[in-house]
Amino acid sequence: MPEKFTLAVWPTPMEPAPRLAEAIGLRAGDLWIKRDDLTGLGGGGNKVRKLEWLVADALRHGADTLVTSGGPQSNHARLTAAAAARAGLDAVLVMPAPADSPSGAGKPAAGKPIAGNLLLDALLGARIAWAEEASGPAELTDAARRTCAALSERGARPYLVPFGGSSALGARGYLEAGAEILAQRPDVRHVVTALGSGATMAGLVAALGPERVLGVDVGALPDPGRTAAAMVGELTGGAQPVEALRIRADQVGEAYAVLYQPVLDAMTAVAAAEGVLLDPVYTGRAAAGLIAAVRDGHIRPGEPTVLVHTGGLPGLFGHAEASARTGRLLRAQD
Repeated sequence: MPEKFTLAVWPTPMEPAPRLAEAIGLRAGDLWIKRDDLTGLGGGGNKVRKLEWLVADALRHGADTLVTSGGPQSNHARLTAAAAARAGLDAVLVMPAPADSPSGAGKPAAGKPIAGNLLLDALLGARIAWAEEASGPAELTDAARRTCAALSERGARPYLVPFGGSSALGARGYLEAGAEILAQRPDVRHVVTALGSGATMAGLVAALGPERVLGVDVGALPDPGRTAAAMVGELTGGAQPVEALRIRADQVGEAYAVLYQPVLDAMTAVAAAEGVLLDPVYTGRAAAGLIAAVRDGHIRPGEPTVLVHTGGLPGLFGHAEASARTGRLLRAQD
């Protein structure tokens, strides 16, 4: 059986972003967007690269069900469901419920329409296991393990896909992405990416070195740098000091699921300049981190820079706060 289960066509495009570059203080030829939102499967996104390795491992172990965890608007959960459908497997998504948050996350009330990623999870045939007692990633992972145990007792063969698809195995997808970026932009000086569960940044660092990768913390984990550094060490066979990683933690705002004003500003700037749409949790924060890095002088004019678009657009349509605030922007023009 091959090491990977192919889920997309590679490489993804690298698009110049000259108007955005000039708008944020770079030269027109300095900035490109790596379009990993265009991976195709299930609405696209960076998790596809990780799932190619993880699904292959599940099949090697004779699994018939993929089990993973995430919030109700989890891009990873959506793409796990899509990968399961492509591979002929069942999918069970373990999610917290109920949950009070400005984003409207949580178990839908009876009769309430579902939106965003939850709508796509339903179309993809996934089953949801609502974990009433779980909130953070560690608690959700424990709930997912219990779900696997219950499935096994019923005769199923579950495979636990880690939170965010983040493990050294999943990170191999972004080791490959780093090689793609080098082939497309050999002179790249900065690669900016959202830092959530860690594997995307880890794979890029393993491919490009820590000095070229800037991770923008989105608030998904309490210490994502150490998580990423540990995976870099597994990928490279040598210890990676977390202090060597370039990480910005100034774009989280109040909380992971809460829309931060600089992020909304960045989403608006990218859309208006390049016609490229971002989500309010991951890619919006990555773009806000890029803009802040240019403003602070950590990324300077003349330095070739790549913003990694990791997908996540469906989550925008399930984010009630983002919908309300962007709606006010539209009405202000009446």
